[in-house]
Amino acid sequence: MTAAKILVVDDEAAIRRLLRGALERGGYAVVEGTNARDALASLGIDKPDVVLLDLGLPDRDGLELIPLIRSKSSARIIVVSARDDTQEKVAALDLGADDFVTKPFDTDELLARVRTSLRHTLSSEAGAPVVTLGDIVIDLARRRVTLAGAELRLTPKEYGFLGELAKRPGRVLTHVQLLRAVWGPAHDSDVEYLRVVVRSLRQKLGPGGMALIRNEPGVGYRLG
Repeated sequence: MTAAKILVVDDEAAIRRLLRGALERGGYAVVEGTNARDALASLGIDKPDVVLLDLGLPDRDGLELIPLIRSKSSARIIVVSARDDTQEKVAALDLGADDFVTKPFDTDELLARVRTSLRHTLSSEAGAPVVTLGDIVIDLARRRVTLAGAELRLTPKEYGFLGELAKRPGRVLTHVQLLRAVWGPAHDSDVEYLRVVVRSLRQKLGPGGMALIRNEPGVGYRLG
């Protein structure tokens, strides 16, 4: 099997060396870029599966680069940045990033995020309308959720919320993205709606509910 290819875009040589070492030990092929121009050129030449993107690039802000990458490639985008402001994270995710890791980072955690992104990329390419996470099966085509074979009775809003996450497993969806998709644009600031649905869903999903629906404080939620 061909090793998945990871594009590391960062202008700091020390960070690139650290990431290259960790990724190659994890069995991945690594290509590097030091700026936005390198990143965009690499999309067509190297065709990476995942892009690890710093936001503080010398020739262009990384936030501007996210939609450009998204328009040219199906690669998963994980932002790896020292910017830890919640609004920066939300902006990156709203622009099309799949995940956000703050520097300084733990390399084991970063590798886990990469593995998750690749696993769900393969699932998406297969076009499977069914998402299976342990004993929980979410059938998107039939709008049906089962736990250990037993169908769960979900409200329309509960299913709508879970279905949105299931369409993009592993990706962080912001509060605004979820509210607009499930409740409509008139409710895109009513975060309490999300909290109520999440509490109810976690109870219905059993002991694994907390681990299944993960909270990114101040930002949004992810599945798995």
